[in-house]
Amino acid sequence: MKKWTFIVSGAVFFFLAALDQFTKWLIERNIDHQEGFVVIENFFAIVHKRNYGGGWGILQGQQTFLVIVTFVALALFLYLFRKASFRTKFFYSAGLLLLISGSVGNLIDRLFRTDAAGETYVVDFLDFNIFGYPFPAFNVADICITVGVALFIIDLLFFEKKRGEEAHG
Repeated sequence: MKKWTFIVSGAVFFFLAALDQFTKWLIERNIDHQEGFVVIENFFAIVHKRNYGGGWGILQGQQTFLVIVTFVALALFLYLFRKASFRTKFFYSAGLLLLISGSVGNLIDRLFRTDAAGETYVVDFLDFNIFGYPFPAFNVADICITVGVALFIIDLLFFEKKRGEEAHG
């Protein structure tokens, strides 16, 4: 990996992880737990929710397992990121960078945010109601992870094969 790629990637990572933690701090500091306010009627609200599980609240109370899975995933993402090149593998590189940033953002919560009962949680605050369906609340780290997965899949489906063909023929 080139030096500038490492420097820019580090800056983007720190910005996204800091943005995630700052927004969660703002929510915890300014909105009581289980409270919030409507931004767009019947569509979008800012809320203060605590997620004691993974995405969509799965694996409730399994924070130790989720921490271990996150460390394993981060090791894999960092291993794959060795081949990052925003010039020749943009979707691959950007996807991995977002996956790393989002994973670290939620990992920080799982390691350091605890309630009065000593249970760890992740702060979620973006609450959408889409066509009458109350979508689970999420945060900046979740956005990074979701977009990162999408970019990584786009790379695998549309660009990896092309790069392989160019390398072999």
